[in-house]
Amino acid sequence: MQVTTSRPPALLRIGDLDIAVTVSERRRSVRLTVERDASITAVIPPLVSCNELVRIVKAKRSWLYGKLAEKRDMSESPPAKKYVSGEAFLYLGRFYRLRLVEAPAVRLFRGRLELPDGGGAEDLVGWYRRVGQPWLTRRVQPWTSRMGSPITGLRVRPLGYRWGSCSKDGTVNIHWAVMQLPPTLIDYVLVHELAHLHRRDHGAEFWRIVGRAMPGHEEYRERLRTAGNNLWLPNEPR
Repeated sequence: MQVTTSRPPALLRIGDLDIAVTVSERRRSVRLTVERDASITAVIPPLVSCNELVRIVKAKRSWLYGKLAEKRDMSESPPAKKYVSGEAFLYLGRFYRLRLVEAPAVRLFRGRLELPDGGGAEDLVGWYRRVGQPWLTRRVQPWTSRMGSPITGLRVRPLGYRWGSCSKDGTVNIHWAVMQLPPTLIDYVLVHELAHLHRRDHGAEFWRIVGRAMPGHEEYRERLRTAGNNLWLPNEPR
């Protein structure tokens, strides 16, 4: 297509990339996002021209291709879990065998993950959220001090493809599934979100903030990408 200085169309094709474009009066900069279904969206301020958006997308092309590759990797889901005694579930990087019991709620007891007889995914997800709330709230505190990133609250909830998110009011949201990861990788997720309280984008300054808090973060990032493919995520897009 011929690129002009006019406002970008609702669907902009650049090479082999299709970008759905939305104009927002609230945006001061262009935000590119690779969505859960591997589509690409751009939310732009009103005065961004088509030429400028094309330039930004081309500059971010490597990052976009990397995110698309991650989505392809994540689409290969691990085998489904069965809610029977002996099935293994991860918690803080370790596998625990399931044991069906006559009990009102899921609990970790004497090295076994006890599930009420007849229970299933909803019960286990609820348990991860329940134990994750206090654990993550304690875990994040030293990082908030180190990074100068005070938060107003932390919530554990389903977030689809995202490990975490943060809002402008300082609330940090963490995916319940991170409780399956080793603590060092959970730390990386926390540091990543706290860095977003300083920089909303993934530019060079953002990664400098992450690097100052967690030297060698590149290794953790790659380990997280690999580990994420093996996590149990029932009824959620991968």
